[in-house]
Amino acid sequence: MTAKRLSTHLILLAVVAAIVFGSHAPFLRLPFFWDELGQFVPAALDIYREGLWVPRSTTPNVHPPGVMAYLAAAWSVAGYSILSTRLAMLLLASAGAYVSFLLAIRLTQGVPGAPAFSAVVFLILSPVFYTQAMMAQLDMPAMLFTALALLLFLERRYAWSAAVCCILVITKETGLVAPAVFGMWMLARERDFRRALFFVLPLLPLTGWLLYLRNATGHVLGDSGFAHYNVSYALHPVRIAVALQRRLYFLFVQCFHWVGAIAMLRAWIQTKLFRRREWEIAGWLAGAHVLAVSLLGGATLERYLVPILPILYAGIAASLCLAPTFWRIAGQVILALGLLGSLFLNPLHPFPYENNLAMVDFVNLHRQAAEYLERNFSNVRVATAWPLTAALRNPELGFVEIPFETLETSDFHSASIAAIDPRVRVLVLYSRTWEPQGGLLSIPWVRALLEQYYDYEPASKGRDTAYRLGFRPMIEFRERGQWIEVLVKM
Repeated sequence: MTAKRLSTHLILLAVVAAIVFGSHAPFLRLPFFWDELGQFVPAALDIYREGLWVPRSTTPNVHPPGVMAYLAAAWSVAGYSILSTRLAMLLLASAGAYVSFLLAIRLTQGVPGAPAFSAVVFLILSPVFYTQAMMAQLDMPAMLFTALALLLFLERRYAWSAAVCCILVITKETGLVAPAVFGMWMLARERDFRRALFFVLPLLPLTGWLLYLRNATGHVLGDSGFAHYNVSYALHPVRIAVALQRRLYFLFVQCFHWVGAIAMLRAWIQTKLFRRREWEIAGWLAGAHVLAVSLLGGATLERYLVPILPILYAGIAASLCLAPTFWRIAGQVILALGLLGSLFLNPLHPFPYENNLAMVDFVNLHRQAAEYLERNFSNVRVATAWPLTAALRNPELGFVEIPFETLETSDFHSASIAAIDPRVRVLVLYSRTWEPQGGLLSIPWVRALLEQYYDYEPASKGRDTAYRLGFRPMIEFRERGQWIEVLVKM
C-alpha cells in the first residue's frame, strides 16, 4: 500500500470515528444495560482481575472470551470504568463502520452515485447499530470481523480471510457461519479443495474454547440452563417460524427498511446487480446467518443481525442508486430520516429496549430507583428480577455506591412473586416487556400465542399478586412508556 493510499484510509477512518464517537458523547458514562451488567462486564472483570477465562462472578456460557479479553486489555491500559468501556467499544464500532464502507465499495463497484457513502450513513444511523456501538456486547465486534473476512474473501485473499475468521469465532460462536459459507463456496463453485481447507482452521480455536469450557464447567455450553433456553427451547417449530418472521420483518420492513426492500426488489428484477459473484457470496452469507440465528437463541434479539447489516445497507444503497433520480433521492432521504426517527420512536409491538434509545430510558429509571433505595432502604434485602439484582449488588456497574443484599426472581409472573420469601419487605417491579396502549399485545390471538409459546404474562397479574401478599407501592418512576415501582410490605 502506498503512503498516499494509507493516508487516505487514515483520514477517512478518522472522519468515521469522529462521527461515531461524537454522536455517542451524551452516553459515554451511561451505566451498563441488561446483558452488559449481567454477563459481559462481570465476565471481563474476572479476566481483568483474576485471569479467569471462565467467569465466576456470573453464569458461564458458550460465548467465547474474545470481547471480554479485549475489554480486560483496554482496562489494563486505561483502568476500569464505564467511560473506558464505552470508548473501547466505540473504537471497535468505528473500525467496523469503516470496514463496512470498504466492503460496500467492493460490493457496489460500477454502480453510479457513490452508493458506498450512502451505505455507511445508513449503518451509522441504524438504531440497533447505534446502541450496540457503545455497548459491551458481542454482535457489533462480530460485525467488524464478519465484514472484514467477507471483504478479504471477495478480494481472493483467502488465507487472510480465514485468519480473520479465527478471530471472528472467538468473538462470537455464531461467527462460524462465515467460514462455513466460504469453505462451501470454494468447494462447490471454485472447485479449490486446498483453499477450502483454510476455512476449517477457525474450528480449532472454537473447539479449543468449547473443550476448555467443558473441562471447567462440566458442560460444553457452559451451563445447562443456557443450553436449554438457547437450543432445545428455541428449536420448536412455532418458535422457529416466529423467529424467522421477526428476522425478515426487521431486515425488510422495520425502521423504514421497506424503502430499501422495494428498491432491492426492483434491482433484482431489472438489473444484474445481485447476480454478480460478490453478491452471490454475500447473499449466501447473509441467508445462512439469518437461518442460524433463527434456529438458535431463545431471546430472538435483533442485535444478532448486526453482523450482516453492512451487506443489507450496501444492497439498499446500490439499489437506490440504480433507481430513477427522483426515486433515488426520495428513497435515500426517507430511509435516512426513518432510521433516525426510529432511534427515538418506539414501535407498537414488543421489542428489546436495546434496539433504540429506550435502553437509555430503562437505565435512567433503574438508576432513579437505585438512588431511592439507597436513601431509604440501604440495609434491607430487596427482591427483584435480573438484571436489576446484579445492578444493586455491584457498585462498579454504576447504579449504587453500597451493595445491596438481593433476592432474585426469574421474572415478575404471579407464581414467581408468590414464591418470594415472606420475610422480604421490599419488592421492585419494572417493565421487562414493552406493552404500549393499543399496541400488538392488545390483540387477543397475539397474547394467546405469546402466553403459550413464550411464557408471557401481563405485568398487572404479578402486581396484583404482590398486593395480595401485603406489598404496597411507595414510589413509581416513569419514562416514555416504561416504569419501575418500589413496593414495601406493610
